[in-house]
Amino acid sequence: MSGNDGSGTNAASADKRPNELLTSWFVRSGWSKGELARQVNRRARQLGANHISTDTSRVRRWLDGENPREPIPRILSELFSERFGCVVSVEDLGLRATRQLPSATGVDLPWTGPQTVALLSEFSRSDLMLARRGFLGTSLSLAAGPSLIEPLQRWLVPSPSAPRQEPEEALPTSRARGRLSRPELDLLESTTVMFRQWDAQCGGGLRRKAVVGQLHEVTDLLQEPQPEATAKKLFKVAAELAELAGWMSYDVGLQPTAQKYFVLALHAAKEAGDRPLGSYVLSSMSRQMIHLGRPDDALELIHLAQYGSRDCASPRTQSMLYAMEARAYANMGQPGRCKRAVRMAEDTFADAEDWDEPDPDWIRFFSEAELYGENSHSFRDLAYVAGRSPAYASLAEPLMRRAVDLFAEDGEHQRSYALNVIGMATVHLLRGEPEQSTAYAVEAMGIAKKVRSERVNTRIRKTVDTAVRDFGDLSEIVDLTDRLAVELPETAEAV
Repeated sequence: MSGNDGSGTNAASADKRPNELLTSWFVRSGWSKGELARQVNRRARQLGANHISTDTSRVRRWLDGENPREPIPRILSELFSERFGCVVSVEDLGLRATRQLPSATGVDLPWTGPQTVALLSEFSRSDLMLARRGFLGTSLSLAAGPSLIEPLQRWLVPSPSAPRQEPEEALPTSRARGRLSRPELDLLESTTVMFRQWDAQCGGGLRRKAVVGQLHEVTDLLQEPQPEATAKKLFKVAAELAELAGWMSYDVGLQPTAQKYFVLALHAAKEAGDRPLGSYVLSSMSRQMIHLGRPDDALELIHLAQYGSRDCASPRTQSMLYAMEARAYANMGQPGRCKRAVRMAEDTFADAEDWDEPDPDWIRFFSEAELYGENSHSFRDLAYVAGRSPAYASLAEPLMRRAVDLFAEDGEHQRSYALNVIGMATVHLLRGEPEQSTAYAVEAMGIAKKVRSERVNTRIRKTVDTAVRDFGDLSEIVDLTDRLAVELPETAEAV
């Protein structure tokens, strides 16, 4: 007897074919049919589906091509995902016709509110389910070039007007009829601010899952009927949380996962009608492309951000975009355009003092220290592209020293502090000053131990590797490599 497992009937079994996809995953899992049946039953009980009671004969029918009803496909997806450490979708198991929309891995997504919410919910749920490092990211692939840029250009295309969910009205001050009250929305916004502060202080490794969990809760709220004004505020919160989840994923080295969150954040920002926020999301994507060695893509993203927000972004936001444009030009080896963008970043930042409206919290990180840090890194990058030019390194050094001093006074943005201290170490290497470089590298290690950031750790290791390559015979460099092995062993896991 096979029991009641919610499987479909087999009336049309004449043309049924063996499920080769499911069979492949099953064989590689090392499970027996009985073990898989027991795991399905156990997971079904955890879900409250107590009517599920399967056995080896039913598993054999699935392998032979029988399609079970829900929740069996979802249970199998979760079990195989956990077994292999990557997202194994229902479609991967051959249990449902593959969807036409590339929602699982692509960036060419439909620009509609309901589908944006559904994709945010699906992706954040999968991320939470696959708790250990890299599980979600390993099932994704990074988009680049036209496959990345062309779909994102539709961010600028006006969306067709959709009917309101409910008549627009002032936000209620207390909860009524299932709606969110103003204090509850204020709490969601303040929680996002708190998460952002934690990220700046502690890095992406400690709070990433908390941000993803909060994002998932917000998507649940967006699936409920809300007044239009409330829905727009919730989309704005979702966009900020998705961008932050992407940023934290980037910080701990989960690059495909980060890109997916950034894309979804851009969609949510469009639904919120917040073009400056969308430009900020694109700047984060640009920074990731620079990190991945694709400055051409980074420049395209920044130009898309600038074009889309040129008439509405604050001077601080525009200054940040110019600074990222300079980084892209530097990595493309275009010093003239890089220097022009650096000047534009400086001039525009000076206009921020005369800006009448308060900046949103997401751009307040871009302080004078960040401006000096970004521009100094542009000159540092130019030095590397120009064959380790000491002239460009000399342009970077005073700006980076100023950034380090300001971050030390600030005391809150520890990751930025660490990155600029590392930058000083690389500048001194470019100038042929290994002793000074070693001192800064040691200082960076001390800061890095307080910050869960794989990006910081990776940059320290690369800097030390460069020092060993260029000045490996010096006792200071030998001591530095020994210290690195003790203080920053390559065993930390992202969360």
